Amino acid sequence: MELAVRGLTHRYGDMVVLDDVSLHIPAGEILCVVGPSGCGKSTLLRMLGGLEQPDWGEVLQGGTPPEGCLNPLTYVFQDFALLPWRSVAGNVSLVLEDHRLPGDRVRAIIEDVLARTRLSDFRDALPRQLSGGMKQRVAIARALAVNPAVMLLDEPLSALDAQTRELLMEDLVGLWERQPFTGVYVTHNLAEAVRLGHRIAVLSRRPGRVREVIEVPGPLSERQTGDPELEAIQAHLWGLMRDEAMAADQELLDA
Repeated sequence: MELAVRGLTHRYGDMVVLDDVSLHIPAGEILCVVGPSGCGKSTLLRMLGGLEQPDWGEVLQGGTPPEGCLNPLTYVFQDFALLPWRSVAGNVSLVLEDHRLPGDRVRAIIEDVLARTRLSDFRDALPRQLSGGMKQRVAIARALAVNPAVMLLDEPLSALDAQTRELLMEDLVGLWERQPFTGVYVTHNLAEAVRLGHRIAVLSRRPGRVREVIEVPGPLSERQTGDPELEAIQAHLWGLMRDEAMAADQELLDA
């Protein structure tokens, strides 16, 4: 499935959070969204998923969900959102319980997504027995269990250490290569954006506007740390972010 945002504008009271945002996310591509804190990145993600409605503009979905899709859109959050009294398999099964599936299909889905996220040996473990990286893999497995057409990811790696973040980025690339999905990935981490995004949308300081959309060359699986072209893109992104921060500081001085 593809997503399109047209002229999206939203306010919280008198504060304009997003202003005339238009984006296109082709089917099977990951769009990373970066921008200063408070520019409306997470608000945009919630509107893409239908959790909030914009004051103006529209969000459109096009195309057909994959065969066996139980939910066209699914979320992966920063805070894992696992039930502490449920095992790994029990947390994954939570998203299947309203679909009235036969027991053998539920078991097959759980076994499949645990294998894909390398959690099969931990199916009976409780969240308190898992590392942060493993907890986030459970959250990803839970999202995959509904066979979504679109995954919406809100800073899913921001709470993890650098080594675990790198390993999970490799996991996400592997999952996308096995079964490509449309993704919108919100992050503050520019290295993540360059590693995981087919394109990167840069939002301005509040009110968030699309300042630039950058296409990242090369297959996800072939991107390596130290690649000069990727480092140049990351440096360009940092320049845009620095400009926005300096402009925000100047506005405060002038106020």
